[in-house]
Amino acid sequence: MKVRKLLSALTLGLGLVSAGAVHADTYPTKPVNIVIPFSPGGATDILGRMLAERLHAKLGQPFVVENKPGAGTMIASNYVARAKPDGYTLLLAASSLGIAPSVYSKVQYDPVKDFTPITLVASVVHVLGVNPDLPVSNIHELIAYLKKHPGEVSYGSVGVGTSTHLEAEQFKQMADVDMLEIPYKGSSPALTDLVAGRIHVMFDAWASTGAFAKDGKVKVLAVTTKEPSPSVPGMPPIADAVPGFAAMPWLGLLAPAGTPDDAVKTIYEAVAEILTEDATLERFKTLGLDIVGNTPAEFADFIKNDIETWGNVARTANIRIE
Repeated sequence: MKVRKLLSALTLGLGLVSAGAVHADTYPTKPVNIVIPFSPGGATDILGRMLAERLHAKLGQPFVVENKPGAGTMIASNYVARAKPDGYTLLLAASSLGIAPSVYSKVQYDPVKDFTPITLVASVVHVLGVNPDLPVSNIHELIAYLKKHPGEVSYGSVGVGTSTHLEAEQFKQMADVDMLEIPYKGSSPALTDLVAGRIHVMFDAWASTGAFAKDGKVKVLAVTTKEPSPSVPGMPPIADAVPGFAAMPWLGLLAPAGTPDDAVKTIYEAVAEILTEDATLERFKTLGLDIVGNTPAEFADFIKNDIETWGNVARTANIRIE
């Protein structure tokens, strides 16, 4: 997002936060925890630590990253949903926050009722990649090939019910094509098999696929976002061939429901400023992230729409994890 547009969103967002918000100058008065639903070292963890460092510099109190991986990010989400709503426990949530209720039979939190949205920090750029030996050079040719070879092409996912799985199923539904899912326990083994030709197609993050694409080991055909992504210049969106297709895995800050308006306002303001910094723009690009930085109200609407979108895909594909 361009700096001018983001600053405009910041101004709008301040008006959307309750007029009753007061004492913004008194928050925070002690360390703030940012809970990360993944293990250390990944893009989400790196992003969380960068935000923690910059928030510390801007607000004067330590922001401490706490990694709570597991159960499709539900361990971290449950923890924050039940934390004291005082502004001192935040969640750097991923798309799985809203996906989980549609695919898991037992989810102990409500992604809308149990959280207070602060801002959608970034979208995680995903791409559709194929093995170079597959005789296609663009998304239009892939669709034509799949229609001629129904059920003969396999795609890799990083697990049942993950964003990579749902993106592929959404593509199948909207393009009216058939592919066989091969689930893996992570991106690395799936990409290894894609390079080796043991699977043919894969939806995955640009951050992990990009190195293979640059070496010619994977042929990237499109981005999953509705519009072209600045992180992958010149790459067309799937929507060029499948009108209406859009899949945007995301990372955003939330707090427990009932968190005071002044805390939400303070964090939102600070993050919005951080997202305009040149160093942030460069760091996000290396992580395969596109800056968003929307308002709390916009983020709340986005989450509701995201839940509906993936709920429909999961029901149509009969994806359910007991």
